[in-house]
Amino acid sequence: MEFPTFTVLPRHVAVIMDGNGRWAKQRGLPRTAGHVEGAKTFRRIGEYAGDLGVKHITFYAFSTENWSRPETEVSAIMRLFGEYLEEARERLQESIQKGIRLRFLGDKARIDPALVAMMDFMEDATKDGQKVNLNIAVNYGGQQELLHAVRSLAKDVLDGSLSPDAIGAGDLESRLYTAGQPPVDLMIRPSGEQRLSNFLLWQSAYAEFWYSDVLWPDFTEEHFNEALRAYEKRNRRFGGV
Repeated sequence: MEFPTFTVLPRHVAVIMDGNGRWAKQRGLPRTAGHVEGAKTFRRIGEYAGDLGVKHITFYAFSTENWSRPETEVSAIMRLFGEYLEEARERLQESIQKGIRLRFLGDKARIDPALVAMMDFMEDATKDGQKVNLNIAVNYGGQQELLHAVRSLAKDVLDGSLSPDAIGAGDLESRLYTAGQPPVDLMIRPSGEQRLSNFLLWQSAYAEFWYSDVLWPDFTEEHFNEALRAYEKRNRRFGGV
C-alpha cells in the first residue's frame, strides 16, 4: 500500500469509536453485530495510523458508564475484547518488530481477572516498543482518572513526601494513565456526535477536534486521512495570538 504524506502529523491522536449500535440498527441487526464490525475497524485504523507514523494513538473502547448497557451487550463487548487480546498475543512478535507498545488505560478492578492477566501480559511483553504507543481505554472515565491521580498526590502529601504548595501540572500528569505521553493533538469523533464524553479530559485541553457523520464501522483509512488533512490546516495558538 502506498501511504500519503503529510506536512505535519499529530503526535497523539485520540479516537472515540462511536456509532456501532446505530450502524447495526440501520441494518436490522442486533447491536452486538455493530460491535463486531467496529472491532474490525479498530484493528484496521490502529495499524494504519502506526504505518503513517502517528506515534501515539488512543482508542475509547469501553467507558465507566458503559456498564449500564444491557448485560448481553456488555458481555459481547468483553468477549470481543478477549478475542482481540488473543489475537494480539498471537501477533506478539510482529508487534515487537514494528516497535508497538500496547497500554490499557482505565481501572482494571472491575474487569474479568482472566482478561486483566492477558492485558498485563501484553503490556509487559511490549513495554520496550518505541515506534508506536497504542492505548486502549477500557473501563475508562476522564473524571475517574483525575480522581485517581488526585488521590495518589494526596497520599504523598499525607506521608510528608510532597508539599501541597509544590504540586505542579507535571506532578498530576505523572499520575495519569497516560504518564510519559504527550497531550492529545487531534481528537476524532465519528457518528455525528459532538461531545467529549468524559474522554481524556486533562490530555485534551488544547486538542483539535474533528467530527464526522460516518458511523464507526464505516470509518475508513480515507476518513482518517481527511482528519489528518484538516489538522494540517489548523492554526494552533495554545491561547496565544
